[in-house]
Amino acid sequence: MRYVKWTLISLTVLIVGAFLHYTLPQHDIVRIVNTYQERQDLNDWTRIFWATPDDQSTGLINRDVQFIQAVKPNGKPMVYRNEDTGWNWPPYFKFDTANLQTKAEDLKSTAENPKWVVVTHYGWRIVFLSVFPNAIDIEPVEGPDVTIIPWFNIFFFVFLGILFLVLRRMWLQFRERMIDPVVEDVSDAWDRVDERADRVRGNARGLWARFRNWLDTWRGRPRI
Repeated sequence: MRYVKWTLISLTVLIVGAFLHYTLPQHDIVRIVNTYQERQDLNDWTRIFWATPDDQSTGLINRDVQFIQAVKPNGKPMVYRNEDTGWNWPPYFKFDTANLQTKAEDLKSTAENPKWVVVTHYGWRIVFLSVFPNAIDIEPVEGPDVTIIPWFNIFFFVFLGILFLVLRRMWLQFRERMIDPVVEDVSDAWDRVDERADRVRGNARGLWARFRNWLDTWRGRPRI
């Protein structure tokens, strides 16, 4: 049971960690090289990796999606999708896809004369599944070595830690006030039941002993 317990805990931590890693904002320093629009099929299970804007039906099997092509400082390519999230999940409330695409177009540069930007996004880039992170914001930076501090993620995890400690304290107080007394009462009741059962067994053994002694008195009498 111990292995089952730790397996379940590990799976829970893994699932929650993956969910947070996908949903929380991430920051990439890149150089934008191109923007384009392409029609994407949304008729399989990978639809979960695409946004569902409020003005588009979930029944669509394909739609035009805008993309931003970029290159990282180490030379690796990176491609972002540019979709509104609307009022749906995750709650970025993004409605400015057209403006962001224009901004990306204006910040395009070449390797000889690079313009470095920080792209804030959520999601993953999975090449073999054609999954792309969704760009949320683009801001120019001085160079590829700029340090980006993820303030939102820091505050989020601090808040999550405080919430966990508060809920844990509330649970301990609830258990101390409500559950532990009930458990003690049940334990005391079982103890009383055990004591009564012991007395009944003792009385039964006493009656049986007296009955056997009475039988022994009859065995000792001479026959007529």
